[in-house]
Amino acid sequence: MVSADSDRGAGHVATRLLSLILLLQSRSAWKAGELCLELGVSERTVHRYMGMLEEMGIPIYSERGPYGGFSLLRGYRLPPLVFTAEEATVLYMGANLVREVWGRTYGGAVTAVTAKLDNVLPDELRQEVAAARQNLVVSGLHALDYRPWEPTIHLLRQCMRDRRCVRMRYRGAGRDETERIVEPYALAFQWGVWYLVGHCRLRGEMRTFRVERIREAAALAEGYSIPRDFDVRAYLRGSMEYERPLTVRVRVDAAAAPRVRAHHGNWMELSDESDGSLMARFSVATLDWAEGWALSLGPAARVLEPPELAARVRAAAEGILRCYGDA
Repeated sequence: MVSADSDRGAGHVATRLLSLILLLQSRSAWKAGELCLELGVSERTVHRYMGMLEEMGIPIYSERGPYGGFSLLRGYRLPPLVFTAEEATVLYMGANLVREVWGRTYGGAVTAVTAKLDNVLPDELRQEVAAARQNLVVSGLHALDYRPWEPTIHLLRQCMRDRRCVRMRYRGAGRDETERIVEPYALAFQWGVWYLVGHCRLRGEMRTFRVERIREAAALAEGYSIPRDFDVRAYLRGSMEYERPLTVRVRVDAAAAPRVRAHHGNWMELSDESDGSLMARFSVATLDWAEGWALSLGPAARVLEPPELAARVRAAAEGILRCYGDA
């Protein structure tokens, strides 16, 4: 005898709903007992599934009596939005990831997508997805807070869509500002930083620009075209190598070594020293994060290179000392 509760478990309900629709499509009518055998559930569960399909707007017809049964509207085919719990969770998580990375630019679209999913999914499946979403969280991707630059990112995205050039005032690494006309090819999010990839007419070549260094941007009426053989991913693989030119070496004392190994050992080059300390070596595009990381370890970390990072950490420590000097 099949238990009415035998269909419980993440994804089982949605999988059986999908199977039920496919069965109903396969012939004109099914008796409840036949569906019980095909799905491996009780008759009570079959009736519950039918109610869930009706909630989703699927045209189910039922007729009572010895010659009755269930059938679909003639000519009906499986709708495009029928998901398992895992598939629905992927869609929700993907939408939240887009919100985290793009912010307000795609905020309205994310809200609309999740609202449509909420409307399509039956209550029981929504509960399964909600439970999964409580255990799977995407957040804290931004190394920088890009909310002040969201209007700029939005403008760049529109210009890429319409193939319109951008006039922008850009601050270089040396703090000098130049006005440029750029043909925007792509926006890339790497290492917590937004980059604009495009052809710079001032330099006459492809360039990569950090979005937070764009002081002003305006769309131009002038259009452009992207070379047919241009591959933005291949370009980034080659061009971004220079974006991590700084090599950092930090000695971490024995007491803090386990914490560093546990939290950062997957991307740092770590080597054990004879006294129990740890040598950490890694490459960065800028010293901002490295400075904060070294300061977070306090006296347990000593920066060995580059000299400018050691100077920045020393200056920050002296500032902290001055702040608390009276105490």
